[in-house]
Amino acid sequence: MAEIDKKTAIKTTASKRPSRAKKASGRPVFVVDGARTPFLKAAGKPGPFLASDLAVAAGRPLLARQPFSPDAFDEVVLGCVMPGPDEANIARVAALRLGCGKQVPAYTVQRNCASGMQALDSAAQNIALGRSDLVLAGGTEAMSHAPVLLGEAMVTWLGAWMGARTAGARVKVLAQLRPAYLKPIIGLLRGLSDPIVGLSMGQTAENIAHRFNISRKTMDAFAAQSHVRLARAQDEGYLSEMEVIYDTKGNFYDADTGLRLDSTAEKLAKLRPVFDRPFGKVTAGNSAQITDGAAWLILASEDAVNKYNLPVMGRIVDSEWAGLEPAQMGLGPAHAMAPILKRQKLKIEDIDYWEINEAFATQVLGCVEAWKDKDYCKQELGLSKPPGEIDQARLNVDGGGVSIGHPVGASGARIVLHLLHVLERNKARRGMASLCIGGGQGGAMMLEREGE
Repeated sequence: MAEIDKKTAIKTTASKRPSRAKKASGRPVFVVDGARTPFLKAAGKPGPFLASDLAVAAGRPLLARQPFSPDAFDEVVLGCVMPGPDEANIARVAALRLGCGKQVPAYTVQRNCASGMQALDSAAQNIALGRSDLVLAGGTEAMSHAPVLLGEAMVTWLGAWMGARTAGARVKVLAQLRPAYLKPIIGLLRGLSDPIVGLSMGQTAENIAHRFNISRKTMDAFAAQSHVRLARAQDEGYLSEMEVIYDTKGNFYDADTGLRLDSTAEKLAKLRPVFDRPFGKVTAGNSAQITDGAAWLILASEDAVNKYNLPVMGRIVDSEWAGLEPAQMGLGPAHAMAPILKRQKLKIEDIDYWEINEAFATQVLGCVEAWKDKDYCKQELGLSKPPGEIDQARLNVDGGGVSIGHPVGASGARIVLHLLHVLERNKARRGMASLCIGGGQGGAMMLEREGE
């Protein structure tokens, strides 16, 4: 088990933090449409699409069916954690490729796993404040293209090599080159580690399993259920937000490729732990998959809805960002969702459906357990009583990151978009979308479907 400071684990600032006033609502913010690519599981080599390619592939059919031209947007906001070297301010790159025009500004946001949700929140705030009326917002990530870097020693050597002007100087510099300098730094592995507490994200998940005594059997059962639910969603046509995409070789992709139809709790139980060998519980099978994908939503003010006669999928009612101990970062959703319920004067049963991103099976299960735990809610969340137990029949009903995948920049947008489809399909009113965030944060967004 990854070691944590037990004093730090139980120490809380939540109960000491002054209560936050209800956020000014401003103008209502509507979601009118959205689309995503299939989420493509990394296969040990760079995938067929860069992050900007994925954003464009999701955006083109979405914009083509709108009654307004792409240059009608007031701005474009895109979440991305690891854009490539040719994708600086990837939001602007995607906006121009999508035909939004030179006069539509665009900016990129980064909040680790919740970058896509941060893009939506940033766009929603501008609409609520009256600064924008129509915004294209979402997230993209090509995790299979994560950079492989050179270490500082090699970079220093290269600088000396470039500065050597004579043959003798170059011979001298060449003699200083050491094989160890060539050892690569895997950007993805570094990015999935917390530099403050020195733990990988998987080790923080082990901490949660330990804290709430979540068994390996329970984790594997949850993971298998994620695949079953995704398979059913594909069979029943519940993923209508997905667009078919094509690569430059003529291949097409029309489904999430991380689905394992033969996945069962019994088969998952045979996998070895990855992050805390040999005694841990977190495996590749009960963790989110390394994936490439993108998702967009179109956000609009009431003026824009009326101007273009746009259909309304739902409304963004509230959002919250929370901080917590980085070594227990997976509990972020419990911290972010609780203030929204309090502000909106709602109970757990008032939320019809939930989407909590499945970074790890144990992480979602830990959030469920945290909201049932009186001591945790009092000490960590500053609540007088626990909110209660989230009904798992209404949680991630069509699968989640374990089966669909978790392209870190895109997942926040995907879960919001899909939650709106779930609400529509079930003629339900309210939904809550949330993610844990590497570094010890949580993000949440409450949605309402109009007319119910």
